Amino acid sequence: MNGSVRPAARRLAALAQAVGGATGWRRSALAAALGAVSATALPPGHALPLLLVSFTGLVWLVHASRSPWRAAVAGWWFGFAHFLVGLYWIGAAFLTDPSRFGGLMVPAVIGLAAFFALFPALAAFAVRLNRLPLAGRAIAFAVAWTAVEWLRGNILSGFPMNLMGTVWMPSLGMIQSTAWFGVYGLSFVTVLAAVSPATLAAPRAGEVPGRRPWLLPAAAFALLAAIWVGGQARLALAPDPAPTGVSVRVVQANIDQAEKWKEGLREAALAQHVILSHEPGYDEADVVIWPEAASTFFLDESRRLLDFVSRAAPPGGHLITGALRRTRSAGRSVAFWNSLHALELGGDIVATYDKHHLVPFGEYMPLRSIISARALTFGKADTSPGSGPRTLRIPGVPPFSPLICYEAIFPGEVVADGGPPDERPEWLLNLTNDAWFGQTAGPYQHLQASRLRAVEEGMPLVRAANTGISAVVDSYGRIVGALGLGEAGVLDAPLPPALESRTPMARLGGWTLAILLLLATTVTFVIGVWHHWGARLRGQGA
Repeated sequence: MNGSVRPAARRLAALAQAVGGATGWRRSALAAALGAVSATALPPGHALPLLLVSFTGLVWLVHASRSPWRAAVAGWWFGFAHFLVGLYWIGAAFLTDPSRFGGLMVPAVIGLAAFFALFPALAAFAVRLNRLPLAGRAIAFAVAWTAVEWLRGNILSGFPMNLMGTVWMPSLGMIQSTAWFGVYGLSFVTVLAAVSPATLAAPRAGEVPGRRPWLLPAAAFALLAAIWVGGQARLALAPDPAPTGVSVRVVQANIDQAEKWKEGLREAALAQHVILSHEPGYDEADVVIWPEAASTFFLDESRRLLDFVSRAAPPGGHLITGALRRTRSAGRSVAFWNSLHALELGGDIVATYDKHHLVPFGEYMPLRSIISARALTFGKADTSPGSGPRTLRIPGVPPFSPLICYEAIFPGEVVADGGPPDERPEWLLNLTNDAWFGQTAGPYQHLQASRLRAVEEGMPLVRAANTGISAVVDSYGRIVGALGLGEAGVLDAPLPPALESRTPMARLGGWTLAILLLLATTVTFVIGVWHHWGARLRGQGA
C-alpha cells in the first residue's frame, strides 16, 4: 500500500510546486481558470467536486506568493473569472432594450466582475500577510473568504448573490445547518473543506506540508458529514405540521420583458393574468398572487383598472399583485415606487408595500447628481425606496413579510425587527420578475438564494415570478410545488406553516456566524503559535 501512496504523494507535491511556481501571465491565467472552475459549483451546475480543485489551487498560489500584493493579484484574477462565469446572466437585462442598452452589456458585466473580484483579492492579501504554516493559512483563507462574502453582501447596497453556501442546495440535509448559522456559516464550512486538500502538499520547493497533513482534510470532511447527519435528523424528527388551512394560487403568465411595456400590449398582459387566475380551482383559493410589476399601470390612479384587476381575487379572498406607484409632493415633484398591493373583490386596496432595497443602476442611478445615464427601469426617474421590511396583515391569511425581487437574497434582512413577538410574520412572500434574465442561470440562482431564507427564518416562502421559477417552499426548504422557467400557468398549493419556535439564526442573527469565525480564528492562532515555538525549539535543539 505504501508503494502506491508514495508515488501519489510525489505527484501531488509536483503539482503543488508547479502551481505555486507559476509566474507572469501564466500565474494570472491559472488563477482565472481556477476561478472559472469554481463557479461551476454554483446553481444550477452544482459541480461540487470541482471546488476541491479550484480552492486548493488558489491556496497554493497564495501560499507561494512572494508578497501579499502578488497574492492579491492571484485572488483578483480568481475572483474576476469566478464572478464573470457566475454572474454572466446580468448582461441579459441589457438586451431587453438593445437599442438603448445593448452596447453597455459587455462593459457592465466585465466591470461588475472586476469590482467583485476585489473581495477575493482582499481575502488573499490578508491571508498572505501572516506567517502561518500551510494548514494555518488554509483555515485563515476560509475565514477570510467568509468575511469578504459578508462584506460583499453588506457594503454599499450589498449583493449577496452566489454565496458559496448555495452550492449545497440539492442536499436538504446540508442546508438545514443555515437554521443555526445562516448561509454565511455554511459558506465557511464549504470553503474550509474545499481548501483542506491544499495541506497535503507544499507548493514551495523545500517546504514540507507538516507532520500530519491529512489532519485538516479529515477534520473538515468529518464536519461536513456531521452537518449532513444533523440535517437529516432534523428532517426526520420534524413533527407533522398543523395545516394553516390557507390555499394559495400563484399566477405565472410568462410575459416576455420586451413585450410587457409596449403600449398596445399592457392591458392584454393584465387580461392574461386575470384569465389565468380563473383557471379551474380558482374558487378554492384564499389568495391569488401575481408577480412583481404584473401591472405596468398605476393601479391606484384608475378605478376602472382596479375593478378589472380585482376580478382575479377569489370569492371572499384577496389578490396580491406587484404594481407601480407614484406620488406627488406639494412642489409637484413625482416619486416612483416599486410596490405590492393587496386588493379585495370590488377593487379596494387593503394593504400596500413599497420595495426598500433597490437595484443599483436598475432602479436608481448611484451618484445621480454626477451620472446622468438612465436606469434600466424608469429611465431618468429613480425609484424611491420604501421604509424597510414590514409585516402585512390582510383578512383570511396569516401575516406575511413582503419581499420584492432581490430583497429575498439578503440573509437576516427579510423580516422586520424590533416589534413584539406577535408582530412577527408567519410566511415570506417574494414577488419577482426574472424575465429580465431570460433562459439563463439567473432565475435558478435567485430561486435557490430565496429558498435559504425559509430555512434560516423557519417559515415558508411563496414565490411568484413572471417567467419563472415560481414556487412554494416549506419551512425546511423543501419545494412543495413549482412552475418551471418559461412556463405559463398557475400553481395551487396549501400554505405550509411556520415552525413553532424561532430558529437560532432568526433569534441571534449574525452572532452565530461571529462565534463560528471566532472559533476558527482561535484555531488558526493556536496553529501559528505552535508552528513558531516548534521552529524555535527545533532550532535550539540543532
